[in-house]
Amino acid sequence: MTAQIGIIGGSGLYDMAELTDREEQSVSTPFGDPSGPYLIGTLRGKRVAFLARHGAGHRILPSELNFRANIYGFKVLGVERIVSASAVGSLKHEYKPLDILIPDQFFDRTNGRISTFFGRGLVAHVAFAHPLCKTLSSIAADAVQAVGATVHRGGTYVNMEGPQFSTLAESKLYRSWGMDVIGMTNLQEAKLAREAEICYTTLALITDYDCWHPDHDSVTVDLIIANLLHNAATAQRVIAEAVGRIAGRRTCECATALATAIITQPDLVPERTKRELAPIVGKYLK
Repeated sequence: MTAQIGIIGGSGLYDMAELTDREEQSVSTPFGDPSGPYLIGTLRGKRVAFLARHGAGHRILPSELNFRANIYGFKVLGVERIVSASAVGSLKHEYKPLDILIPDQFFDRTNGRISTFFGRGLVAHVAFAHPLCKTLSSIAADAVQAVGATVHRGGTYVNMEGPQFSTLAESKLYRSWGMDVIGMTNLQEAKLAREAEICYTTLALITDYDCWHPDHDSVTVDLIIANLLHNAATAQRVIAEAVGRIAGRRTCECATALATAIITQPDLVPERTKRELAPIVGKYLK
């Protein structure tokens, strides 16, 4: 095992300052290249693998992200838990810029993104009613509180396609549905992590009020970047605190998500598919 815990850095979070014993490790996958090499190191006494979601210098659009390669890479490295961070807009007055929300639900508004490892002769359907790991999310929320930031426990993250921000009509509609925050990246990561039996949670770092708010009806990159820099510093402290709190073997359902999910008769699974997905399905398809 190279790393126990994975960290995905979103907009503004491209490194972990506390990481020591650093080394870069490239991972090749059947699905192409991840966003970049994984930065392996020690954080609060644990081996972690850090990946900048959008690549060095923020070069990859949300719609261009190779989610399968990113999560597969973590699996190959031995990661069992992923703490991610992403910039979001708030859809409610009480969720203020610079606050952190730990969502417990997603609502999908993306178009045609690939969000499964399966297919090519192998069918599986994982349970996804509760898309984020409750145990890991609780640890993350406690970590936010411990570093003195404002945390909101639970809420629905609307995953839009982007890269444009919402229209006013869309923003108002999401509010009428009771949605809480809006972003462009996390849902596919959560789906793939569940298929890979990796616990997943995210820090939704609020940068703005989206365009429904009269003071934010023209969301600008300048505004967001200013808040991103503040949020990134907070996120580094939160993630380090969360990593320090993670201990013991997993007892959550994430660890056995595939146990009853695979439908295809084992002897009918193509050998190539079985070989390529061995890190994920190997213990179930001998």
